[in-house]
Amino acid sequence: MAKEKITGAEAMMRSLEYQGVKTLFGYPGGSIMPTFDALYHHRNTLNHILVRHEQGAAHAAQGFARVSGEVGVCLVTSGPGATNTITGIADAMIDSTPIVVIAGQVGASFLGTDAFQEVDLVGITQPITKWSYQIRRAEDVAWAVARAFYIAKSGRPGPVVLDFAKNAQVEMVDY
Repeated sequence: MAKEKITGAEAMMRSLEYQGVKTLFGYPGGSIMPTFDALYHHRNTLNHILVRHEQGAAHAAQGFARVSGEVGVCLVTSGPGATNTITGIADAMIDSTPIVVIAGQVGASFLGTDAFQEVDLVGITQPITKWSYQIRRAEDVAWAVARAFYIAKSGRPGPVVLDFAKNAQVEMVDY
């Protein structure tokens, strides 16, 4: 059977659907736009709720998780967009609430160069998450999402961060 080629962003959407996600909260921005573009094509299965601020996305995902019993998901951009989720992530850790925060990031080749809106989100969030991982290749998307949801739900539930490099969002991968 021939394999289909899809982008890492499309792989993210399909992985979220596979995990049973139906609702996610977010705020678009430059480094996460390929993923928001892919989300548009999944608008019949993934209900995106646009918030007014990234902190609101994290808290909305947390509230959703508490009332639904599902993992809350939020989708934000890099730099200040990602750092605006910190309070919600810390609160989810303290309250044992399973959320997955997917944040855009500059391309992997720009990491460590002080690129526009580059922030070491993995380093910042490691102390306040169960797991924080940077997706640098499209082929790692499905594995990272599956692991993120497993970790968020297992044992004492809590927050997980996926830092999604822009090159990994646009690279093609076999599906």
